[in-house]
Amino acid sequence: MRRKIAALALATLAAFAAGSALAAPSPEKILKAWDKNGDGGIDKDEWIAAGRKEARFAKADTDGDGKISLEELKAGMARMKTHPATTGQAPPAEH
Repeated sequence: MRRKIAALALATLAAFAAGSALAAPSPEKILKAWDKNGDGGIDKDEWIAAGRKEARFAKADTDGDGKISLEELKAGMARMKTHPATTGQAPPAEH
């Protein structure tokens, strides 16, 4: 009986750890990691430096002001969750 409880506890812990590792970082963490000049937005150079494709910058910069705000980043990540096959995976928070 103890072995079954221990095995169940380990399996639960492993599943929790795996789920946490697969969770996308928050938009706030991404913005903080990528906004190297500290202006509160991600410009095209910062986007590319983070390993993102230049062609996708215009799609993320929905208001066309030359930088991606926290709101634009949140909206883009929400679109990725609803249409993952067409937009790709969530970007990593750190590079």
